[in-house]
Amino acid sequence: MERIRMTTRLSWCIAAIIMSGALMGLSGCSAPAARHTPAIAVNLPERYNTPDGMVLNANGDILLNVPNFSDPNYPAVLVKIDKDDRLTELFAYRPHPDTGRACPLGIDVGPDGNYYVADNQSFVDPDYKSRLLRLNVKDGNVVGCDVVVTGFLQSNAVSCHGDSVYVTETSLDTQASPMPSGVYRFRVAEFTGEPIVLEKAGADKHLLVKFFTNNEDWRVGANGMGFDADGSLYVCNFGEASLLKFTFGEDGNIVSHEEVAKGQSMESTDGLKIHPATGEIYIADFVANAVHKVDPRTGVVTTIWKNENNSGGVGGLLDRPSEVCIRGDKVYVANIDLAMGGNEYDAPHTISVIPIK
Repeated sequence: MERIRMTTRLSWCIAAIIMSGALMGLSGCSAPAARHTPAIAVNLPERYNTPDGMVLNANGDILLNVPNFSDPNYPAVLVKIDKDDRLTELFAYRPHPDTGRACPLGIDVGPDGNYYVADNQSFVDPDYKSRLLRLNVKDGNVVGCDVVVTGFLQSNAVSCHGDSVYVTETSLDTQASPMPSGVYRFRVAEFTGEPIVLEKAGADKHLLVKFFTNNEDWRVGANGMGFDADGSLYVCNFGEASLLKFTFGEDGNIVSHEEVAKGQSMESTDGLKIHPATGEIYIADFVANAVHKVDPRTGVVTTIWKNENNSGGVGGLLDRPSEVCIRGDKVYVANIDLAMGGNEYDAPHTISVIPIK
């Protein structure tokens, strides 16, 4: 009965926003204008219960990693969401030989046409078991998987730019305070023969940049990541609810570092994507159940949607969103729905979609 009352209340709340076309001050339902109201793009089956990393491929399909953290009876998989929002399974990840699990999060398409994936084993084993995987692609099909880097503590987001693959390490030392995290860079040409084995605690030469998280309630550092049209690198610092920008010199090294935005309406900064036409940066806010838009020129944050926690994902409401993906005039949102921070894991398992035109 309580779930029925909650569902009715949330459905009425969405309807009220749609009719008003303006901000509503309703208890338990705070959201911007109706034009940004979310809906369900894909209602995932139980075997795809924990969606996360997303990226567009060359054909405009969304590649979606499903690590299935919440119900590990199902294997981790990579699926495709086509332009009609139809779902196709592309690949089942092989379990890690030590942990018996695969934990794919961030994904991007490399300059070689292969898919690079962060296998974040910290969800099952905290002892430097995380990896970077390469999914070998031929004629649009995944034909194999290679481990190209080992020794991460918490590999998370992946972004490919130029001749390199960049990987965020959400923590370099889980015991340190403030907690360090950062970004690694690997040249694709290095991925030959045996996997690269990282030196621990940020001592490896591939570490491009390091920064810190002071939030003791959310000890989560470097997260979402992406490059703008000018080649500047943007990185989310989850626990600081901030967006960082790094620019490069001609030698490929970092020459400047600034905090573009922090807080305002953001309570955390998880996955991000940069709009290819406007340069605006869309960020999934796991803690606030929200999606924000950041103007990188001014640092102004606009919340395009936010709803209460434990929404259950009803009708497309956000349920601990971890990643966004821009396709046309829509933002797709992966609701990872982890049972943490007061959230209850439950069905439905959804990819929400929010119009942004």
